[in-house]
Amino acid sequence: MTIDTLRLTAEEAHNLLRSREISSAELHAAYVEAIDRHDPELHAFLDVVAEPNGDNVPIAYKDIISTAGIRTTAGSKILEHYVPVFDSTVAARCKARGFSVVGKTNLDEFAMGSSTENSAFGPTRNPWDPTRVPGGSGGGSAAAVAAGMAPWALGSDTGGSIKLPSAFCGNVGLRPTYGTVSRYGIVAFASSLDQVGPVAKTVRDCAYLYSVIAGRDPHDTTTVELPEPVAVPQDTDLTGLRIGLPKELNEIEGIEPGVKAAVRVALERAVALGASVEECELPLSVQYGLACYYLIAPAEASSNLARYDGVRYGHRAEAAGSLVELMERTRDEGFGDEPKRRIMLGTYALSAGYYDAFYGQAQKVRTVIKREHEALFERFDLIASPTCPTTAFPLGEKTADPLAMYLTDVLTIPANMAGLPSLSVPCGFSDGLPVGLQLIGPQFSENILFRAAHAVEQALDLDLVPERLK
Repeated sequence: MTIDTLRLTAEEAHNLLRSREISSAELHAAYVEAIDRHDPELHAFLDVVAEPNGDNVPIAYKDIISTAGIRTTAGSKILEHYVPVFDSTVAARCKARGFSVVGKTNLDEFAMGSSTENSAFGPTRNPWDPTRVPGGSGGGSAAAVAAGMAPWALGSDTGGSIKLPSAFCGNVGLRPTYGTVSRYGIVAFASSLDQVGPVAKTVRDCAYLYSVIAGRDPHDTTTVELPEPVAVPQDTDLTGLRIGLPKELNEIEGIEPGVKAAVRVALERAVALGASVEECELPLSVQYGLACYYLIAPAEASSNLARYDGVRYGHRAEAAGSLVELMERTRDEGFGDEPKRRIMLGTYALSAGYYDAFYGQAQKVRTVIKREHEALFERFDLIASPTCPTTAFPLGEKTADPLAMYLTDVLTIPANMAGLPSLSVPCGFSDGLPVGLQLIGPQFSENILFRAAHAVEQALDLDLVPERLK
């Protein structure tokens, strides 16, 4: 039987296994063959597992997720040869379901970036147009799913690292409510923001994978039990659903006309299915969200990345003198420009005399952002916007301008700062490139997000296989 991995969803793959039309070994081999065919051009994977290690659907992991016996680099030279002796909680839960790990995917170093160009091992390319970025930091996971090299994947989202690549590559990506998925075994970037989530071809696949990884974990005290079971969506009736359109998210400067048009069509379909759509405002969250994020995230990164000192694990500089010289040389050799930039920013924000003025003030603004969202959700079930103001941009276009790169996440950051669930679902194309619709809900509203996104997905019925790969 010929297996078309470009179009095969995880749900369809599972059904083929259950009916015994194919074996798990055959399915795993089909994805490895797809990797051999497409990855030399796209560079989505840092490690490939050639032999099946489970009896269920294959899965790819962003290389920030610890996997026992499989290298976990976080896209950094400082962890280039690190092989964990334990599984992260999310990997262990997937293993318990029999998911076969097909490989570890490329990312911006320590998940710091919006294009996967900051990887110490070279950039990933977008399957729709290899001259363009796949988004970041989890561009490898998104490119792998879009190119049929994995039916689904796990990524992590701090400022938009699941949602943005999903939008650029034409996938469904969920950033869950903070605390619903364990961070145990995840290489830390910003602990109060990091959250693991699924990247998939369809909303149903996304919902199912979320149901596998979500729930309280005794290894992570920030986790909670879900208030209700995860529901894999089926119907497309949106009667009574209230969707808010914050002007600040939908009319922000720089939104491409094609992006705006695709989002508008998707929302018109939602209205036709029974939803109501109304304009609203979210002024402070958009005005201060990006600045707030780039104080809190680097501050937490400077603390988390202090552990890479050349003493305990990871890269160690050779022929160093004193202990201080060893640490200095190890960190200089091991970290790339972006981690160094954020460590310096974060250390400054936490330094004596500046903590209250910068980090402390940013935390107060974060509370304001959270309350502003909560006020909107008294009137609406969900709010919507483009996932990104643009489609995938050319490789190298923003690498020399960190501020321009940071602005890529301007629409995804506010919800993350508030700890809210949000989902990117493909809603159309602009100049032949995918456009993502971002749906944001109150805490623990993943089921509502899945219901709305599934309805829009079915109504639009887009062909999300890159033309060049057919």
